[in-house]
Amino acid sequence: MHAPFVRSVAVAVAVTGTLAWAPAASAQPSEPTSSAAPAETPSPGAGSVEITTKDTAGDALPGALFLLLDSTGQEAGRGKSDRQGKLTFPDLAPGVYRLKETASGSPLHEVVADQDVIVTPGATTQLTITDPFKAAKVLLQAKDDKTGKLLPGATVNIGTGDSTLLTLTTGAKGTASGDLPVTSRKKRFWVKEIKAPNGYDLYKPTKTFTAGPDAPVTVTVTNAKTATDPKPDPSDKPTHKPTHAPSTPGTPSSGSGETTPSVPATGTPDADSSTPAAATPVGASTSKVPAGSLAHTGADATPWLIGGAGVLIVVGGGVLVTARRRRADESAEN
Repeated sequence: MHAPFVRSVAVAVAVTGTLAWAPAASAQPSEPTSSAAPAETPSPGAGSVEITTKDTAGDALPGALFLLLDSTGQEAGRGKSDRQGKLTFPDLAPGVYRLKETASGSPLHEVVADQDVIVTPGATTQLTITDPFKAAKVLLQAKDDKTGKLLPGATVNIGTGDSTLLTLTTGAKGTASGDLPVTSRKKRFWVKEIKAPNGYDLYKPTKTFTAGPDAPVTVTVTNAKTATDPKPDPSDKPTHKPTHAPSTPGTPSSGSGETTPSVPATGTPDADSSTPAAATPVGASTSKVPAGSLAHTGADATPWLIGGAGVLIVVGGGVLVTARRRRADESAEN
């Protein structure tokens, strides 16, 4: 604004019979007027809400967007967390509000569910918002350890430490997928098979792998076929004829006109029939029994046989001598 100016007006003043000119007013600029509205002071019963955002690893999350609604559903405030992950909604009338997180400010984090906030007169309500990491995408495969064929029906547990976080079973195509919760930007997990595919042995070793938020990872288990004993094919027939038991002497064997010689019961070879009994030394015993002999009764007949043979030799020799003498006498007489 421009300050008004006032021209000087000459006023005649009678001073001891003379005239003198004196200014009636001086031109002075007026003070400028401020156009800014005066600062609002918080209501005597107002409260506030202070938010701190972080992830499950404890790191601050800047750039998280929040919306605050009053009890009627009207917007009472909106804002974004700073570098320290903090955001404040001041000068709020006491009551119940609804807090919505519209963005986490990070591609690796999820937003939390809506929640109610109570504002009390003259107090600051402090909230800590913890945004979880996005889950890892797990693809499970079960394969034949020799052919690499995908196998259905394999069940595995996936977890960390002593906790099982995910259980998957391969389907008809031999694969399965699921979301694996993670609590840091990179974490190690274990996988253990608890049920093998039909006809295969259980994969007993425990494998480990590393996964991160919103990142795909493939886990593969291999199974070996269960070893089984081979079963004979009922269509197979024996190529040789079974051996029949030996028949008795003189009895024809089945299927032929020939007789089968009998086998000695003792299994001992037959003695040579061309060897005379007298060839056996006197006093010598033998354990072999000639074929066809009587059963051994415990008494040895060899000495009796030898004695009888000696007597026969002596008698025969006497008869021979007598006959020769008779022939000699007859010759002499003639």
